[in-house]
Amino acid sequence: MRQYKFILSGGGTGGHIYPAIAIANELKSRFPDAEFLFVGAKDKMEMQKVPQAGYKIIGLWIAGLQRRLTFDNTLFPIKLISSLLKSRTIISQFKPDVVIGTGGFASGPLLQIATIAGVPTVIQEQNSYPGITNKLLSKNVDKICVAYENLERFFPKNKMILTGNPVRQDLIDIDSKRDEAIHHFNLDSEKKTVLVLGGSLGARRVNQLIAKEILAFSAQNIQVIWQCGKLYFEDYKRYGDNENIQVFSFIDRMDLVYAAADIVISRAGASSVSELCIVGKPVIFIPSPNVAEDHQTKNAQAVVDKKGAILIKENELDTQFNTVFNDLVLNEIVQKELSENIKKLAKVNATKEIVDEIIKLIK
Repeated sequence: MRQYKFILSGGGTGGHIYPAIAIANELKSRFPDAEFLFVGAKDKMEMQKVPQAGYKIIGLWIAGLQRRLTFDNTLFPIKLISSLLKSRTIISQFKPDVVIGTGGFASGPLLQIATIAGVPTVIQEQNSYPGITNKLLSKNVDKICVAYENLERFFPKNKMILTGNPVRQDLIDIDSKRDEAIHHFNLDSEKKTVLVLGGSLGARRVNQLIAKEILAFSAQNIQVIWQCGKLYFEDYKRYGDNENIQVFSFIDRMDLVYAAADIVISRAGASSVSELCIVGKPVIFIPSPNVAEDHQTKNAQAVVDKKGAILIKENELDTQFNTVFNDLVLNEIVQKELSENIKKLAKVNATKEIVDEIIKLIK
């Protein structure tokens, strides 16, 4: 068998990076001799996370357009031309069999050049409302793997395949890891554990809420694992002095933290929603209102409509959180119902199905 070559590009946030890594891992399991190259944006988190996952990455000098007039915006045309030229060099030197994009600005120039060069291309869209990069690329790529139905208004219908979002395979059997998880995080197995997830960068409003509720959690004998994000870690790390609270900027062992959790409070980014469906724990979603077309609310609502989670909007936290949270903690029947219903929405084979589509494109 000849040695295949794959380029993957996606980044800026964990929501673009981890799907790309999950796809690469599945490809590697099928083609152990294949060669992989990631392309990201210089100075973004993929430049650390991808090498940690064992893959080589090249950075492009690219960033998105800001919504307001800034100096960075004046540099955008220069950055774009620079990234297109560098992408052309990468494609011509590496000679990939397929190029895969998972969203984020770096994937734009690279996949554009790949389509011009006649290299087979696939994009994977995680959200119910697609990002600008994937919308622009969709006209020219060969296939579009999507996680939500009814995206015909954004993408050509004949190119779309409904696969779900790629997730880490180590999340599929977390129940067997419960004891290991309790030990890993040094938790008290007699206490309820609440996991708070604000996304890879953090969520300001969620962090403010948790800081305000710390004493109430302690009074209820609840232990908290709080991923506050790297932007906010310095502001909130002092809360970790409380024996019932652990504060992290980032959590590497997501399989174990999900296994330890009894209840999850989370943003509703597409990857998080997909993971939480597989994990099957009771969830309170607090969607970010600061994203394009309010897509986090739409992501969460799709689960809530199937009675698989609870949704509280940011502007309702002060009036609703205490009541909703206390009702959930005290009601084991509701916890069980939410767990069972969210698990029904899991697309466990998404990564495998995406890779099946990629393989069909190999000449």
